Amino acid sequence: MKSLKTILLGTTLAAGMGLYLGTSAANADSLYTVKAGDTLSTISEQFAGNNTLIQSIAEKNQISNINLIFEGQQLTIPTDVEAPASVQTEQQAPVQTEQTAPVETPAPTTSTAVSGNAAKEWIAQKESSGSYSATNGRYIGRYQLDASYLNGDYSEANQERVADSYVAGRYGSWEAAQAFWMANGWY
Repeated sequence: MKSLKTILLGTTLAAGMGLYLGTSAANADSLYTVKAGDTLSTISEQFAGNNTLIQSIAEKNQISNINLIFEGQQLTIPTDVEAPASVQTEQQAPVQTEQTAPVETPAPTTSTAVSGNAAKEWIAQKESSGSYSATNGRYIGRYQLDASYLNGDYSEANQERVADSYVAGRYGSWEAAQAFWMANGWY
């Protein structure tokens, strides 16, 4: 009976050692699940201690818009990438969201502003048919903002100001908000 225990113990140890050695490759990529508030910058910071992985993560995961990742999305994090000589370190603070979090947003250009206006109008038409006086329970106005965001001021100017602030903080741009709306039916 002692030899059976010895065989079982030896087999178990060998199997465990095989698993340990088989999963400890020096340059194995890591798998990461995006959480609310994550950005490619914060993920890069977590894995590399700086922003050097942003472009590598985007390329590895075929992310065409580094300004938009989704909560629950599985990302492969490359661990064998060398840091480039100069790295842009400007970051935007992560924003808590239900299903998506924007990542660093480049400064708007004239063409972005034009297409941003189109995306903004598209959302207004979907949310309220463009009406500043539309209501749906606690959601008010042209962009169907939560009444608490408007602080009792339902004026057109305040709705525009609050909507711009909300979209900039949550999505980074009206285009990203529109993309999210098209994927989820709300923004």
